Amino acid sequence: MDGKAAPNGVATIEDRILRITGYYGYYPGYSSQKSASRSSVIQCKPGGNCPSRHRGMTRQLSPLSVAEDSAAPILELQNRSPSGICRHSRVERQSRSGEEGTQTHTESSSQEAEGQTRCQSCTSTFLKLIWRFLIILSVSSSWVGTTQFVKITFETFDCPFFMTWFSTNWNIMIFPIYYSGHLATAQEKQSPIKKFRECSRIFGEDGLTLKLFLKRTAPFSILWTLTNYLYLLALKKLTATDVSALFCCNKAFVFLLSWIVLKDRFMGARIVAAIMAITGIVMMAYADGFQGDSIIGVAYAVGSASTSALYKVLFKMFLGSANFGEAAHFVSTLGFFNFIFISITPIILYFTKVEYWYPFSAVPWGYLCGVAGLWLAFNILVNVGVVLTYPILISIGTVLSVPGNAAVDLLKHKMIFSVVRLGATIIICVGFLLMLLPEEWDEITLRFINSLKEKKSEDHSEDITESSVHTRSRSRANGTVSIPLA
Repeated sequence: MDGKAAPNGVATIEDRILRITGYYGYYPGYSSQKSASRSSVIQCKPGGNCPSRHRGMTRQLSPLSVAEDSAAPILELQNRSPSGICRHSRVERQSRSGEEGTQTHTESSSQEAEGQTRCQSCTSTFLKLIWRFLIILSVSSSWVGTTQFVKITFETFDCPFFMTWFSTNWNIMIFPIYYSGHLATAQEKQSPIKKFRECSRIFGEDGLTLKLFLKRTAPFSILWTLTNYLYLLALKKLTATDVSALFCCNKAFVFLLSWIVLKDRFMGARIVAAIMAITGIVMMAYADGFQGDSIIGVAYAVGSASTSALYKVLFKMFLGSANFGEAAHFVSTLGFFNFIFISITPIILYFTKVEYWYPFSAVPWGYLCGVAGLWLAFNILVNVGVVLTYPILISIGTVLSVPGNAAVDLLKHKMIFSVVRLGATIIICVGFLLMLLPEEWDEITLRFINSLKEKKSEDHSEDITESSVHTRSRSRANGTVSIPLA
């Protein structure tokens, strides 16, 4: 191994390798000194007396004897070199661990932020669901309460038109209630006159004039009064459950009138729903054999649903869509028109003794105010719900009044429902729910079915791929090769 010294002072191949590789403890003549120390160790037997010889050889061969301890320079160099390497590797490990710790901290902080975002989204979704559920429950309970209060009031006060007129007058308060909400929530508050003029644009660009007041308000006020009056007349002849179920047919009548008058899109599902509504009406009339108060009550309820549908279609035709402020303004205008021009009707009915009450103190004002207040709450919830949520939620709240009234009639009034009436009620409610389908329900259904098929095919292909991978791995483990069949 040992050769002659090279011109650059590197004596052996080992010295060259150590110099090239940059060994920490390398110096010229390192390998020769190492071999000499090795030979001195070999020559010194255990128990022999050769320390002086070893020290002399060490001093003679070591060029670092001046700077370091002469007793064991090679051992010190050998001890120092691994400690330097360990120190260097320790620094590298610390830097790596610091980088890994920083990455771990960043990942954990991002995961925490993502978790907080998910938690906030879940909370907002949950609050929205609660809000929508409360809207549906409020609409349903207010309509059930109105119907049941009317039934109770009829026991002591049989004046349906006066009740209709008295309840409609309360609509005047809708716009002041809306303006109070505007003052409480809006950042830029407007004066009552400015807000009134802004909401009057529902009648046209010029706002509310006397001509428009009589031209636009009169027909809608008459339809509003007829709808409520016929509904109360139907409650005198039928149970609250039957009347509320028959009133749900107005959705089918709205579709038919919109299809004929407004040229809306034809939908087969809604035609089926309209047929189901008509079938339910016929079954309800047939429940008592097409005679007596039953057929008259069904006619009143169907008339109320028809006038309600006509009101909605005409509103869409002449006034279009309206926001909450415009709707509140319009309904308050109807109440004002009712108070001025229709007040003569209950007076005429009183003096003709069609609707006569005496004395004045015998009028159940508490029940009348209860009916009017619940009716007002229902109208406000309908207008607010359409703006703040989806119109479908208001429709669902309306149809849920049918089982609500059925529960009250069954528990409080001990009503016994015949099979025919129960079947008619169910058919009408199912038809009402079919009316709630969107116009593109068929396309949405087809896209949903196709997405399910694609997902199923992807899952099947993934299962086949995984099974083939497992088969190959088992074949390799067993030393065999699987050959697919052609």
